[in-house]
Amino acid sequence: MNVLAKPNTRVVMLGNEAIARGALEAGMGLMSSYPGTPSSEVPENIAAVAKQAGVYFEYATNEKIAFETAAGAAFSGVRAMTTMKQFGLNVAADSVGPVAYDGTKAGFVIMVADDPGGLSSGQSEQDSRYYARMFRLPVIEPANPQECLDYTKAAFELSEEFEIPVMLRTTTKVSHSLGTVKLGTIHPGKTRGSFKPDPARFANISPALQDQHRRIDEKLAAIAKKYSKKFTTHFPGKGNVGIISYSVGFDYAREALFELGAKPPVLKLGMTHPFPEEELKKFIRGKRSVIIVEELEPIIEECVARIAKDVNPRLRIIGKDVLPRYGEYSVELLLPLLGKALGKKSPNFAKHKAAVAKALQGMPPRKPVLCAGCPHRSTFYATKQVFGEDAVYAGDVGCYTLGVFKPFEMQAFLVSMGASLGIGHGVTRVSDQEVVAFVGDSTFFHACLPALANLKYNDARSPLVVVLDNSWTAMTGHQPNPTTGVTGMGDAVQPLNIEAIARALGAEVRVASAFSQKDLVEKLRELKGLKGPRVLISKGECRLVTKRKLAAKGQSFATFEINQKECKKCSVCTDKFACPAIMEKRDKAGGPATYLITPELCWGCSVCAQVCPHNAIHPKAVKA
Repeated sequence: MNVLAKPNTRVVMLGNEAIARGALEAGMGLMSSYPGTPSSEVPENIAAVAKQAGVYFEYATNEKIAFETAAGAAFSGVRAMTTMKQFGLNVAADSVGPVAYDGTKAGFVIMVADDPGGLSSGQSEQDSRYYARMFRLPVIEPANPQECLDYTKAAFELSEEFEIPVMLRTTTKVSHSLGTVKLGTIHPGKTRGSFKPDPARFANISPALQDQHRRIDEKLAAIAKKYSKKFTTHFPGKGNVGIISYSVGFDYAREALFELGAKPPVLKLGMTHPFPEEELKKFIRGKRSVIIVEELEPIIEECVARIAKDVNPRLRIIGKDVLPRYGEYSVELLLPLLGKALGKKSPNFAKHKAAVAKALQGMPPRKPVLCAGCPHRSTFYATKQVFGEDAVYAGDVGCYTLGVFKPFEMQAFLVSMGASLGIGHGVTRVSDQEVVAFVGDSTFFHACLPALANLKYNDARSPLVVVLDNSWTAMTGHQPNPTTGVTGMGDAVQPLNIEAIARALGAEVRVASAFSQKDLVEKLRELKGLKGPRVLISKGECRLVTKRKLAAKGQSFATFEINQKECKKCSVCTDKFACPAIMEKRDKAGGPATYLITPELCWGCSVCAQVCPHNAIHPKAVKA
């Protein structure tokens, strides 16, 4: 396992794996996280080796709890870390600012993975550097796996030296990039400490609050003075046009410059808050123009503009006037800009793009789909049979987000974890529409308990809440949650009972098997006729996990097949149920259709046989 490989060896690692290794080398004693792509591999790697490495690890119910757990350990003298994606920082934000004011006793690192382009997270693009400025957090940003390891260790050292939480910020490309990493020595972390009350330090109320604010600003000034040069690299070059970048933007720029055969001066920033002003002043003196390469918001660009007023007022700053404020950057995006600014001919991609377009011509578009045998597909299908096309289907964050696509179209909006209940409640307050809110089991514990209590408190009319209980946090890689019965370190625990909790919060509850259309429809009809908070718990384990369990025992699914004599070609199985294991085959365009189940893709859930109106789908006969 890479994260425990011997020191002084070179191994190939993901950026996230390197961060996990860096935390172990730094002597981290505790990590608490909520899984969120693109950060998920960091806690996964720590969870896998926690007992062997002698550290404490846990999956928390949400990012706020994870942050606070790690903060409590750091307050008590134990080096701690928490990891999250950008939306997780929104959840934790309530506590981040006050903890930054309090400061820490031991090193405390907050790893946040942003997702330009929204390919891992959806919902919205977010630049977490704004949070760092608001909360006065130092921000260190690695550009490659080796820096992921080295900067993680440096973040712990800086945090402990100045008694301040440090944000280690990555983006999807940095977290998921592969590279060769030279490993250092793992230092066993201190896992036991003690908290000593200090009213002058931890009293986040006036008049102490203003003094805390003053102290944190003094810390940032001292950090800038000591560490700006350490995290800033100046690559000398020719000409009076310079490039300023950081993180993965630096890698894009470096590769583009290689393609162009250009060697302008480049300033690479490793710490973007506090901003390395002195290093920047040296770099921009005498320059005619600088190109700022940063994804999403023009934070560095604005800092450069502010400083250039006094140092080089005629400096031309090229940034968001020509580069987008959205999406991931790429070498192809930068080449024309850098080529024009540096007087170099940029490669013409038109021929390449035309060749790609020709190769893809005629290929059907493939949207993300729920896995074959997914319990969510069955629940969606049954829910629409009962509530029809006119209901408002409130979306949420999880695998079931894929219900936004045809043929289900059962995610009318997607805002944040647990928001389906709150927004759905708002719709019921102002309309007569029936609202069905879908949430997963992990999401239920993450953000739905307060919302469910609110439905009871204001229960004249409530949405129906459908809890899709597949026993795992499946979307981010099958991490355990309170329903799974096992902790992040693999210890068996009593699973929390969603039914009992929902009843305790005042809801009328029914439980159905996700793989039984009869059971689902029956329970949904019962709940449809009731008033007040209503919860259906649709229970069915993620089929990927079931498949792995059977494979470990040398067993396989009983697959299904379509009897061609009984099949009436109604296309319900493909057009309405939409299992990817079932295909429509035509010998020629416009010719008669044949419907087939691909045995290798069928995971034996049996629901297709239940929804077939002509009873043409049966278990496949096993040859003697």
